[in-house]
Amino acid sequence: MSGLASQLPVAIVGTGSYVPDKVLTNSDLEIMVETSDEWITTRTGIKERRIAAEDEFTSHMAVKASRQALEQAEIDASEIQLIIVATITPNTLTPATACYVQQDLGAHKAVAFDISAACSGFLYALKLAKRLISDGAFENALILGAEKLSAFVNWEDRSTCVLFGDGAGAALLKRAEKGEGEILATDIGTDGGQTHLLNIPGGGSACPITIENADRRLATLAMIGKDVFKHAVTRMRDSANSVIERSGLQPADIKLLIPHQANLRIIEAITKRIDIPEERVFVNLHKYGNTSAAACAIALDEAHRAGRFGPGDHIVLVAFGAGLTWAAAAVRW
Repeated sequence: MSGLASQLPVAIVGTGSYVPDKVLTNSDLEIMVETSDEWITTRTGIKERRIAAEDEFTSHMAVKASRQALEQAEIDASEIQLIIVATITPNTLTPATACYVQQDLGAHKAVAFDISAACSGFLYALKLAKRLISDGAFENALILGAEKLSAFVNWEDRSTCVLFGDGAGAALLKRAEKGEGEILATDIGTDGGQTHLLNIPGGGSACPITIENADRRLATLAMIGKDVFKHAVTRMRDSANSVIERSGLQPADIKLLIPHQANLRIIEAITKRIDIPEERVFVNLHKYGNTSAAACAIALDEAHRAGRFGPGDHIVLVAFGAGLTWAAAAVRW
C-alpha cells in the first residue's frame, strides 16, 4: 500500500528507548530449557535479552522511552497532540495502553490509541502519524513500539522462549521546517492468509482462557519458524526496495539500514537482496532479542545516539511480523 504525496512534510525530531535492567543470557536459558548458547547464537544471532520486572508493564517502558524522545525534541508533554502505541502486549485489553502513557506523561491534550500490527507496528504507526500530520489534522505525534513479551512466552518451549525480550522505543514526529529532514516514503502491507504462522491463539474472544484450558498455555506465542523466515525475507526486501525507489534513491544513497531485529540470518539475507553492505546495517538483536513492535524503534534510537547517521543522511527502516504484516520507511534525517 503506497501513500499519496504528502501535503506537508513531516520530520522525526526526537527518539528515545528503554530496556529493563534484568538481562537473561543464553547461559541462563540453558538452565531453564533444553538448549545451548551455541544453538541459539548459530540459528538466531541472539546472545541475551532484557526481561521486565513483575510490576513493570508495557506502559511504564513506553513512558520512559517517551521522556527521552521529548527531551531530545525539546517538546513538553503538554504540547503533544497525538499518541500512538504499537503493541501486542498491552497493559489491558481495554483501555488502550496509550491511555496509560498519556496519563503518566501528563500529555492530557493528546488523542491516544493503540494499534496492533506485531513487529511492523512501529512503522505502521509512523505511516499513520505522518499522514495525520501532513493532512493538517495534528501538528505533532508521539509514536511508540512497546512490548512486554516475557509475559506471553511459554518458558518451556525452547523453540520460542529463546527469541523474545522486552523494551520500548519512541519517536516524536512534527511538521518539518526547513533543514529538519523529512519522512520521504512509507510502505505497509498485510497477508491475512498466513495468520497461523505466528500468533497468540488464546486470550481473545475466539479462545478465552478458562479453568478448563488454563494449563495449555494458549496465551503464549506460537510460531512456524521456517515459513515465517521465507515470508520475512521476501516481504522486507520488496518493502524496502519500494520506499527506496519512490524516494528517488539508490541503495548506495542509504547511509544506514535499520531492519527488524528478529534473526541475524534474516537480516543477512535481506541486506544481500537490497544490495546494502554489512557495515551500513544496524544490528542490536544480540543484546535484546526480538522485541516485536519495539525492535525498530529501539534500534533507531540507539543508531541515532551512536552517531550512525546525521542531518542530511538517508536511512531506511523495514520490519515484518505476525499477521502477516510488513512495513518500511525511507527518511532523510
